[in-house]
Amino acid sequence: MRLLAHFDQPVDDAQHAFRRILKALSEPGVLVSLPHRSGWLPLNPAATSIVLTLLDQETPLYLDAPLNSDAVQQNVRFHTGAPLTTNSGASSFALFANEITEKQLANCPAGDELTPEHSATVIIQVDCLHQGTPLRLRGPGIEHCRTIAPQLPAAVLNYLLNRPVIFPAGIDFLLACGENLMAIPRTTHVEVC
Repeated sequence: MRLLAHFDQPVDDAQHAFRRILKALSEPGVLVSLPHRSGWLPLNPAATSIVLTLLDQETPLYLDAPLNSDAVQQNVRFHTGAPLTTNSGASSFALFANEITEKQLANCPAGDELTPEHSATVIIQVDCLHQGTPLRLRGPGIEHCRTIAPQLPAAVLNYLLNRPVIFPAGIDFLLACGENLMAIPRTTHVEVC
């Protein structure tokens, strides 16, 4: 087993990462940086920080094929204790590369009106958080509106523009790029500028 680096200062860095992730979720579209500097290849540093901070023994993780290596699996198990699942429909967190398809996204649990907590948080490793389709965000955590332009996979953009489920159900998205994170939770209304 090849152990990869945890946080440099496990307690302080995990607390810092948790506060930064909460900031991203409570202020949709705001860019935050996370403390893990190297990442567990093929995971980028932001995705690695999210995994180290949010996963535990009760949060099944689905790893998309391009991100699913023996080293990542071993380190997820060792550092977080999170069970790995081969079915994204049984996951609490699903980690995808930038090539996510509509079928893969549709398989992720979205919860329902009575049990919205049974939805997945989808983490997507995107190529860039700028220079994509300009989007206007509205909703909780945004005073009037916020404009962002991440380079999103077509399936994610389509999901955000045409939310297939009604709130409180839905998927929360964490967009990881390098050491940076941007969140678009299910409470956010998204439209093309």
